[in-house]
Amino acid sequence: MQTISPAPSIRRRISVIMYEMLILVGVWALGYLVPSLILGVAFKTQVPNWLAFAHVYILFGVYFTWYWTHGGQTLAMQTWHVKMVDENEQLLSRNHALIRYAIGSLWLLPTVLIYIIFKYVFLMPLGNWPTIELMFCMILFFWPLTCLFNRKGVHGAQSLADRLTKTKLILVPKKNNS
Repeated sequence: MQTISPAPSIRRRISVIMYEMLILVGVWALGYLVPSLILGVAFKTQVPNWLAFAHVYILFGVYFTWYWTHGGQTLAMQTWHVKMVDENEQLLSRNHALIRYAIGSLWLLPTVLIYIIFKYVFLMPLGNWPTIELMFCMILFFWPLTCLFNRKGVHGAQSLADRLTKTKLILVPKKNNS
């Protein structure tokens, strides 16, 4: 028999995402910035933007898939008592976690589309900071709000990425320390 654990609220999802962003700054600094600075100083070179993006994308993919396959919770998810599982509430396999990461990254598409429209249609390049702000808005609000489209699903409100990959976020009961 399939168990049905409650889904986290949109408020909790946004809190997890905000905390995850803070953690990802550290992952980015250690996994990308430090090696990039060392290479830049040692060889007086800079990697092309597309390679830098690919490096960070893969770095974050390793972070998420490792945590999702080893306990189902990233550091932020542990703090907010949220867990990523498959439809049967089992841990994700490595392939399933990689697919979930790739589908979960689809929020990049509207960001890229808006960037291209501003740059080539309106001839107003956004620059780095507005682009980053746009990405944060997409991450913080676009994905969590997709939960509103299936609030009455069998697994509770789940995001578009969860529905497409047959995964779900569930609440994990707090442990009693008594």
